[in-house]
Amino acid sequence: MSAPTSLQIPISRLLADEQYDLKLELIEGQEGLDHSISSSRIQKPGLALTGFTEHLHPERVQVFGNTEISYLRTLSEDQQRDVLSKLFEARLACVVVTKGLEIPRPLLEGCRRTRLALMRTPLVSSAFISQVQSFLEEALTATGSLHGVLIDVFGVGVLLLGKSGIGKSEIALDLIMRGHRLVADDIVNLTRKQGDVYGHGNDLIQHHMEIRGLGILNIKDLFGVASVRDRKKIELIIELVEWTSGAEYDRLGLDEKTMSLVGVEAPLSVVPVRPGRNMTTIVEVAARNHLLKLRGHHSALEFAEKLTRAISSAEGRVGTPIGTSGVRRHDEEESE
Repeated sequence: MSAPTSLQIPISRLLADEQYDLKLELIEGQEGLDHSISSSRIQKPGLALTGFTEHLHPERVQVFGNTEISYLRTLSEDQQRDVLSKLFEARLACVVVTKGLEIPRPLLEGCRRTRLALMRTPLVSSAFISQVQSFLEEALTATGSLHGVLIDVFGVGVLLLGKSGIGKSEIALDLIMRGHRLVADDIVNLTRKQGDVYGHGNDLIQHHMEIRGLGILNIKDLFGVASVRDRKKIELIIELVEWTSGAEYDRLGLDEKTMSLVGVEAPLSVVPVRPGRNMTTIVEVAARNHLLKLRGHHSALEFAEKLTRAISSAEGRVGTPIGTSGVRRHDEEESE
């Protein structure tokens, strides 16, 4: 799997955005565009302007709205320089003034002196904060890619892994013919969002699948729009391995394995492949079993607990006279 991207972006990405309509213009601090943002959360200085900078987060975008600018204008320019100097000492990522407000001279001079990017937007603070947070959540998302097939089986995102030629695409094709949905074949792009990992296909080969002997198939055209989906949360990983005689495989299902995808652990099942095994059915059952686990029913654990109780009960009866359990012994019956 390719390494996840670093979770930080340069300030220049804010100015380059077109999708979220941030309407930013650079006022001062061209040199500060190389500074990095590593948090999707936004901060308004607030109390920091009064000298309390303990909770100031320099890695966040600092937003000066009507409240902050109005407060600064109640101070003389010398007082403004004094309170702003403590903010500049924190090595902020950047400053954005909202609502198209006129920028106080000390703020402009301080950003120029410290080479801090100072930007302005005509958006009101609430609208800008909402839009820039959405932009940063997407821009700061960890991403990666790996070789595999992602299928939506009974609503469960199942990622099939295994070496080339082991049959991942053939299993996926059989699943599609049973009514399940293809998300990605060959290259699965990964995106981490709010603690979950989502997979999607490469734009060039999306909805296509390679079957050796047949070539490239367009699954959407062959089976209809209901046979594909653009993206899916990955909830279960199944690694296909060649059956090796003498190798130990999990037979009870008690060995809970996981695999890290862009920093998030996902359940992993290692399934051996050999002639005669219906792998499509095994994948379907694995998806059903995963749904049962989500609802609090773990078949393997329940069986193990039942077996343990049965063994404990049997051990408790060993060496106990039958008569003491309330059942009369044969010699007692004879004496009567």
